[in-house]
Amino acid sequence: MPVFYFSIENLVNWWYYSIINEVIRLKISTKGRYALRMMVDLAQNQGDGYVSLKDIADRQGISKKYLEQIVSILNKPEILRTNRGYQGGYRLAQSANRYTVGDILRLTEGGIAPVACLDTKNNECPRADLCETLFVWKGLNDVVNRYLDSITVQDIVDKSLLNENFDYII
Repeated sequence: MPVFYFSIENLVNWWYYSIINEVIRLKISTKGRYALRMMVDLAQNQGDGYVSLKDIADRQGISKKYLEQIVSILNKPEILRTNRGYQGGYRLAQSANRYTVGDILRLTEGGIAPVACLDTKNNECPRADLCETLFVWKGLNDVVNRYLDSITVQDIVDKSLLNENFDYII
């Protein structure tokens, strides 16, 4: 009987292989992706004060109506500051290095666990004690969350600046 050693590296390799072969489909919705783009845009442009949704929509190619739906999810005191009226708009409530990709996706997606039984802190699945594959999903969940929580909005801004300032002429 072969012995299998499960490590984080093996789980990541298995996850990658599974995704490539469409065994597992972990998809982030447009709401999650656009929320992240909006947060990055705010981080890049809030030096000018509050940023209007119209300006973000124009720069990002996202409908203003859709951004309004996203703002309703993110409009919490620890996430966004709001200013109404002339020169109104939004800005980040904290510095861009305080927001992780994982935080934003969990807010907009409602959770990013690969299986429903891991969406809540206490696994309430009646089969949890008997589930032979639960350790696989827990491992995958840990890897995905650790990765997404290791990237901040500021990291994305910095990488964007590096790419923007890279002039290569032949």
